[in-house]
Amino acid sequence: MSELIRKTAAELAELIRTKEVSAVEVARAHLDRIAEVDGAVHAFLHVAEEGAIQSATLVDEAQEPASPLAGVPLALKDVFTTIDMPTTAGSKILEGWRPPYDATVTARLRAAGITILGKTNMDEFAMGSSTEHSAYGTTHNPWDLDRVPGGSGGGSAASLAAFEAPLAIGTDTGGSIRQPAAFTGTVGVKPTYGGVSRYGLIACASSLDQAGPCARTVLDAALLHEVIAGYDPLDSTSIDQPVPSVVAATKQGASGDLSGLRVGVVRELTGEGYEAGVQASFDAAVRQLEKLGADVVEVSCPHFTTGISAYYLILPSEVSSNLARFDAMRYGLRVNQGASAEEVMAATREIGFGPEVKRRIMLGTYALSAGYYDAYYGQAQKVRTLIARDFAAAFQQADVLLSPATPTTAFPIGAKIDDPVSMYLNDLATIPTNLAGTAALSVPSGLADGLPVGLQVMAPALGEAVMYRVAAAYEAARGPAPMPEVKA
Repeated sequence: MSELIRKTAAELAELIRTKEVSAVEVARAHLDRIAEVDGAVHAFLHVAEEGAIQSATLVDEAQEPASPLAGVPLALKDVFTTIDMPTTAGSKILEGWRPPYDATVTARLRAAGITILGKTNMDEFAMGSSTEHSAYGTTHNPWDLDRVPGGSGGGSAASLAAFEAPLAIGTDTGGSIRQPAAFTGTVGVKPTYGGVSRYGLIACASSLDQAGPCARTVLDAALLHEVIAGYDPLDSTSIDQPVPSVVAATKQGASGDLSGLRVGVVRELTGEGYEAGVQASFDAAVRQLEKLGADVVEVSCPHFTTGISAYYLILPSEVSSNLARFDAMRYGLRVNQGASAEEVMAATREIGFGPEVKRRIMLGTYALSAGYYDAYYGQAQKVRTLIARDFAAAFQQADVLLSPATPTTAFPIGAKIDDPVSMYLNDLATIPTNLAGTAALSVPSGLADGLPVGLQVMAPALGEAVMYRVAAAYEAARGPAPMPEVKA
């Protein structure tokens, strides 16, 4: 195994900047690693070997680096449009589709000189918590190939844990960055809603979806965050404000002093429903933050317990609307059956969509139907408001909030695939942040029974700086996180 693949993104960027190694060497080392282990892990749906080498060559030939991450390789979730690679969103209905434009996130990565290695596997249209709902096969957790890597962004997280890439991009609708990060012992960040452009991100639930950085260290995530974040006039929900200085905050946090900072433990996101090992890891992390000078307080967010119920009405309703565009008329799969457009459409959607997508379309269509809209969708939106108020009240008492990122460690492949409710409960701790549009991240907090556990740090909208500071301080005190040894 090349020693290059074990280095952080920050270390690789410095080696490339000083010409100690070339960007092409770094890209080749990671492409070789993908060839070695991805048959077992299945993190990638498409590997762009030629494009990656071309991109790296341009970095080597440039007079000045385009960004602090120029030449560093990255794995891109297959839900962002890419003009030079297929974009499937993990669905047969988009199999082989090559978009005519780049997503804003894709364009910003290219402009920064970041080497895109390829597109990563995901639950179909980002609907799932295990990456078992991909139309192209399950991704395996590098810690234990018989376990899931989380979802929907399991491919991006697994690529990091398997040392196939030092950086990745994911999307988080109800925990799809943070839950895979927790399951794979990596760092995953859900920025403030509107903080990273959604233009060119294939929509799941438009009021919840948010792109974010994935990495193996907090500093690497912060460096990537500053590349992809910022106002985009092509996204009507984009926030027209300066990007929080998360790199500076991370470096401040790494000094290890949290004196005067208030951290709130959310009562409703601990205890019952959480595995003993997960709870023990969380308790130890809280004690560690207290040793660093933080003032720990308990806060109550009583409506968080209704978050899952509200989420699984709001999300399917938006899915029902968003996925109506896949109608076999304009792009993607077309099954030429029947004499009418309606019959072609029905046949295509029957074959093209998987069972979880169909389940959520039906739930959402029902929730939005005449006579039920107020009782279901309308009520869920009221609960969403109450959750946002809980956050606002809690942030009056604490600068950041803490919880375990997930109730359990990674579960075996197949264990929950036939039990949707059990699968949905994986998002117990992550969903409130999406409903409120605030920021959160998961940082590794050790192991429970040999599997990774994540500490979730939540911050107010546009409060990413304090969130990164706390995570970096904890990471520095914790020491290097263990990583798995993946055999082909």
